[in-house]
Amino acid sequence: MILEGKQVLVTGGTGSMGKTFVHRVLSGEMGTPKKVIVFSRDEAKQHDMRMSYLHKHTTTDEVIFRNFMNVLEFRIGDVRNFDEVCSAVRDADVVVNAAALKQVPTCEYFPTQAVMTNCIGAYNIVRAIEQNGYPVDTVIGISTDKACKPVNVMGMTKAVQERIFIGANVLNPKTRFICVRYGNVLASRGSVIPLFHDQIRHGGPITVTVPDMTRFLLSLDQAVDTVFEALRGAYPGETYVPRAPAATVINIAKALMEDRPIQIDVVGIRPGEKMHEIMVSDEEANHCVRRGSYYAIRSMLPELERDKPAEANALSKEFSSADTVLDLGGTRDLLKMHGLLIGDSPNMSDEELLR
Repeated sequence: MILEGKQVLVTGGTGSMGKTFVHRVLSGEMGTPKKVIVFSRDEAKQHDMRMSYLHKHTTTDEVIFRNFMNVLEFRIGDVRNFDEVCSAVRDADVVVNAAALKQVPTCEYFPTQAVMTNCIGAYNIVRAIEQNGYPVDTVIGISTDKACKPVNVMGMTKAVQERIFIGANVLNPKTRFICVRYGNVLASRGSVIPLFHDQIRHGGPITVTVPDMTRFLLSLDQAVDTVFEALRGAYPGETYVPRAPAATVINIAKALMEDRPIQIDVVGIRPGEKMHEIMVSDEEANHCVRRGSYYAIRSMLPELERDKPAEANALSKEFSSADTVLDLGGTRDLLKMHGLLIGDSPNMSDEELLR
């Protein structure tokens, strides 16, 4: 139980992935934590998150509610501010850096803002540990497939974030710095599925960038599973990657539409977008190994590879979203499995799902 008795800091803990991670940590599946600190700069989101725990009354949430009352703490702060980061990191055993500017077009228009959050924020965590000697056991950076061979600002800043954390292992051997990298998270805030739901609710049209564009798809729980697996097994400097399926944008739209007579408009590729995403590059494939259901990209820094066991390469080429494309039926099955088809969610009405 890797989080038993640990103090866990989650920067950006009010985001889609952060909230799911906190919920599962509080359930005790990775051990009962001593404290979980949600660190973010949006007081409204923190208030909503706090209220969501106070209003839980179902039996399945009993343990989570009890843990919330005892261990969950909310702190207003910004990863861009070094002093605020120091205050949050000081007592943490595990730091999960989920704070990010992640919208591709936004980062294209405001690249300096992306650098401040995605790069300087990561550096502030490393600097806090390095300068103050904080006894942090593990720092894990949440990255994206867009960091692999990046063509947009969001991906570029995330790629730098990965290198900041990986390189931090050299001068801070008492702390393990690792990363996870995954693709589009189904129904996360800002993803295409809530947009398509909203467009369907209003009768269309559905706006598709390029029909044959492909994207890796995984659920929020699968994203958290990747973080948990990296926390369990990653060596310093490694990046864990899920072996996720992919789908075309047009099939995602058609699966969500089902038999509704809704028009599809092709609007063209947006600034900074790729046709296909890459999770592991050709260069990284040379030191990518298989760990269960995941790929682990081993560090390219020789200082971090000493004394590690030899493992066979798992890939002979890049791992692209064009390699594992589901057909329309497979895409529909995937969305149905995660309760994302309209009217198919066991927990939400059509109106609530589309809201």
